[in-house]
Amino acid sequence: MSRVSRDGIIGLAGMAVAAVLFLFLVPSRAAVPLPDPKLDTPPAQRTGTQTAVFAGGCFWGVEAVFEHVKGVTQVVSGYAGGSAKTAHYEIVSSGTTGHAESVRVTYDPARISYGQLLKIFFSVAHNPTELDRQGPDTGTQYRSAIFFSSDEQKQVAKAYIAQLQAAHTFARPIVTDVTPLKAFYEAEAYHQHYLARHPDQPYIVINDLPKLANLERQFPTLYVRN
Repeated sequence: MSRVSRDGIIGLAGMAVAAVLFLFLVPSRAAVPLPDPKLDTPPAQRTGTQTAVFAGGCFWGVEAVFEHVKGVTQVVSGYAGGSAKTAHYEIVSSGTTGHAESVRVTYDPARISYGQLLKIFFSVAHNPTELDRQGPDTGTQYRSAIFFSSDEQKQVAKAYIAQLQAAHTFARPIVTDVTPLKAFYEAEAYHQHYLARHPDQPYIVINDLPKLANLERQFPTLYVRN
């Protein structure tokens, strides 16, 4: 179903049915705003750049969320978890490559912390309790994952997941993988900034525009209108 729904081959009516089923069948989101991470990276003393890589279903929506976050300077859709030779959309879509659709977030650690990015990732960018799927999209390429590039990122991510689990923030267990980033491969050009270029596409309207609305509502001081 995921290939059909995402590429707009079926009509809006079919997508609406899928959205209704999604609301009733998937695990519920957190009922209250997520807490700030108890363990976080310290604020940088000067402006600079760092990167974080997240996977949470279709990269269109995750990319769009982080493109509207203060302190984020660039977001790129791509693939992580597999090899260079299979880092192509048509191959990744088979679900056999080890890749997850991912986004690379470049941010200024003097303006936003890694822990704050994690809070946004778990709050509005995706549902971390869905295993190998996200909404209407199914397969390991849509899994929830954090690809860390340093021990500090690994520790902060694992600590935050443990914090959320201990607080029973979600109705079901968090299934997010925390795994080392071996490489990130940029996706094809037509995937980049997809929501901004196709705001009326049925998949975007049903699955991704609500994420931006939630971002603005839950993080008004971090939300940036582009």
